[in-house]
Amino acid sequence: MTGEPPAATFARASVQAKPWGHEVIFAEGEHGYVGKLISVTAGCSLSLQHHVRKDETISVVRGEAVVEHGPDPDRLESRTLGPGDVVHLPAGVLHRITAVSDLLFAEASTAGPGWRTDVVRVSDSYGRAGSTAP
Repeated sequence: MTGEPPAATFARASVQAKPWGHEVIFAEGEHGYVGKLISVTAGCSLSLQHHVRKDETISVVRGEAVVEHGPDPDRLESRTLGPGDVVHLPAGVLHRITAVSDLLFAEASTAGPGWRTDVVRVSDSYGRAGSTAP
């Protein structure tokens, strides 16, 4: 082997305020994936949404969540998740996460071009339906 081995790199995670809480983005796609810690206030919900290309895996760290998922708004199923539970949401799956109690979950997702705006909001309690606004 020639040359120097790769070196560790360090950075500060970015924090994005959301109407339902906030997210800490600790991997912003530069290595081929996105990593987030997402905090949702009890009783609040993320938008009912799907992604065109983005594939997500979510693991509950703390709290309890209801995940609605399905092919369209008229055919959603619900599942309650707690610490250690994991859900995989392939691109195209309609989904919404509601915090039953204060919630912290980790999200790992694909990081293709445009990953930050790859969201189609079908319904949103905060006036963002149809937009890609944070």
